[in-house]
Amino acid sequence: MFATRNMRTFTIIWAGQFVSLLGTAMTRFALMIWAYQQTGEATTLALLGFFSFIFQIVLSPVAGVIVDRFDRRWIMLLTDLGSGLMTVIMLLLYASGGLQIWHLYAAEALTGAFETFQLPAYSAATTMLVPRQHFARASGMRSLALEASRVFAPFTAGFLLTLIDISGVMVIDVATFLVAMVTLLIVRIPRPPVTAEGRAAAGGWRQEVRYGFRYIFQRPGLAGLLAVMVGIHFFATLAYFSILPAMILARTGNDQLVLATVQSVMGIGGVIGGLLLSLWGGPKRQIHAIFAGTALSYLLGDLLFALGRGLEMWMIAGFCAAIFIPFISGANRAIWQAKVAPDVQGRVFAVQSMLQGAAMALGYLVAGPLADRVLEPAMQPGGALAGVFGGLVGTGPGTGMALIFIITATFGALIALSGYLVPALRNIETELPDYDMLPVRSAVD
Repeated sequence: MFATRNMRTFTIIWAGQFVSLLGTAMTRFALMIWAYQQTGEATTLALLGFFSFIFQIVLSPVAGVIVDRFDRRWIMLLTDLGSGLMTVIMLLLYASGGLQIWHLYAAEALTGAFETFQLPAYSAATTMLVPRQHFARASGMRSLALEASRVFAPFTAGFLLTLIDISGVMVIDVATFLVAMVTLLIVRIPRPPVTAEGRAAAGGWRQEVRYGFRYIFQRPGLAGLLAVMVGIHFFATLAYFSILPAMILARTGNDQLVLATVQSVMGIGGVIGGLLLSLWGGPKRQIHAIFAGTALSYLLGDLLFALGRGLEMWMIAGFCAAIFIPFISGANRAIWQAKVAPDVQGRVFAVQSMLQGAAMALGYLVAGPLADRVLEPAMQPGGALAGVFGGLVGTGPGTGMALIFIITATFGALIALSGYLVPALRNIETELPDYDMLPVRSAVD
């Protein structure tokens, strides 16, 4: 039966997190524009993303143990509070005229540390609130919130910047954190039942930290799925998350409206994808949404971003790339939620986040220097690669970054489709059993 009361609780939490996501996205857009205006380099924007994953790589295993040991609602509350305080500090620095680029790097690192605890807690809490047959729909709602923030944040932030400056945008962000915290204060998240997996994981901190790794790598299907997702995250970061804003700004003479339009269209594609997933629930075999959806996203999105020379083509590329993302992330999340016992999901999801985060950090670290020091100079008129690829992407500012999109389109699609070659991965939904929903004993609330 569909657990109406529990789904209502999830919806309340989801609504608060959506409001918070919108505020955070507005602040990040405003500060991203400010940072690029200070340096004019793609490396600056890439390093913002890189620093956001530093603590995730280091803290994830410990965060997973804490998520499984303690009340997940309070973990989400405290991490929202911490992220809100970081915005307050940035606000005070900006208002006093003392904000510098390195402050943004430090803020991203600390905010990433809070997210290291918040994200696995949110995923594990969702498992306890949503019936198993609706995992994909709940994932669709989460994707819908993320993508909707991408629709509204750029234009809203761009409009507000003309009225209330960056400081006003950050004040609104702080208010959205308070909304998220209030929604968490008025709900209750049940503790998971203790399973055989949970008893096997019990022990000292070292044993519990290692358990997440052992759980995954004892199951070839989960290990293979994680390997594919690590590759997908690396190539997505190399292009979309790190250099897309810089490429568009470089190719349009720093036209912020074009960038905001492209990002909003990507958000619209994601919103439509999230709505479809929320209503439909995805294909019967979720693995197809991951493999085929990823390949289509890369081939239709990255290639068009590379070949496009203006707003119209970039809008098509952004929409085609983004509409598949909720299906990819929703299917991936649904498979993990179905296959991993609820009382060890914190540890397992933290390992998953750590390895994917490491891939993204590497992508951010590589993207900036690859663009600024290697491919951008090589794609200027008369450059080493201009004669080879100039007919595809043109020459001049931003074309070296466009060439990166050719690389990611090729290798991202190949990594996704390679999953079909591995039986344990291709058949993960049928060969790897779901966790046993019958508790051995009830956990103490």
